[in-house]
Order: sequence, then structure tokens, then C-alpha cells
Amino acid sequence: MARTIGSHSDITGPRIRAAAQRLFAKHGYAAVSMRQIAGEVGVQAGALYNYTADKQSLLAGLMRAHMDELMAALDAEDGPADPLTRLDRFTRFHIRYHLERPDAVFIAYMELRNLTPENFAEIETLRRRYEDRLEAILRDGVAAGVLGVPDPKVATLAVIAMLTGVTTWYRETGRLSRDDLAETYCAMVRKLVAA
Repeated sequence: MARTIGSHSDITGPRIRAAAQRLFAKHGYAAVSMRQIAGEVGVQAGALYNYTADKQSLLAGLMRAHMDELMAALDAEDGPADPLTRLDRFTRFHIRYHLERPDAVFIAYMELRNLTPENFAEIETLRRRYEDRLEAILRDGVAAGVLGVPDPKVATLAVIAMLTGVTTWYRETGRLSRDDLAETYCAMVRKLVAA
């Protein structure tokens, strides 16, 4: 397909994804039309299809990018250490990473219901890779006798839900800095898993 005159794929494509992310996070996927996304970017609605097959592909692409970037960032931080150090590192990472991306986090968790079965299966697989990293820490901690969780999978889901919830209420102008918040969460997570 030919591009719209005056458009630049390296500029317009990212602008479309950014506008879709803002609108999906603010109004919800189902309430946003391709026309609204185009209006936000300043292109004709038909021009969007030069960059994405449809709205579903746009949603799945945003979620896929979020999960891929999340795993790449986690890989860059991860390293050998005892289970308690790894647990604290995971907690700090999750808080820091997610607080910087509240719209992406909202979409990644709240819009799963709007994915087609094929896209859902793909995104769920990516999410499990992230969950598996925390579950491995918890299993290693149980094996080392420094953690006491009866079901590491359930504990993993509980910890991730608790950590992710911070994006809904944390404010930079509040009484806790991000570092203070991360340390508070490290202490709470350790108590949750009986460290």
C-alpha cells in the first residue's frame, strides 16, 4: 500500500501506537474507534491501515511490545544471587518499570478480554514467561528454606497483582518517593512469602 503523502512511516507508525495506547487506557478498547485514533494523530482514518491491519492487531501489538520490552528490561537486571536478593530485585524492578508505564500496564492487564483467542494465547504465553521468573525465585527460596509458601504459583500471582496495583494509586506528589515505595513493597512481599 502507498503511504499518505507527507507521512513518514518512522514517525507516523509510532504516533499511531502512542495515540492508540493513550485512548485505549483512557476510554477502553471497545469505546475507541479507528477514526478517533486517526483524529488524534492527524491523519485520515484510511491511512491507519497502512500501519496496522485493524484495531485488534493494534491492541495485540501494543500488548506484545509491552511484554517484549518488559522481559528485555528484566533480563538486563537479572543475575545470579540468593533467592531473597533476587526477590527484592524483582520487586524493585517491577515497581520501577511499571510506574513509568501506567497506560501500557493498564492495557496489558485490563484489555485481555478484548483479544481474539489467538492473540490472547500469544499474550498469555508472554505473560507466563514473566510470571515464571518470579515463580522460579519463590521455588528456589522454598528449596533453600528461606521462603515458606505452600503454593509458589498462587504466591506468584498474588505478588504480581499486589505489585501491579501500585500503578493505580501512586502519585509522585505523595509522601513516598519511588525508592521509598519500592523498599516498602520489598518488606511487604517478604512478609507475604514468609521470608
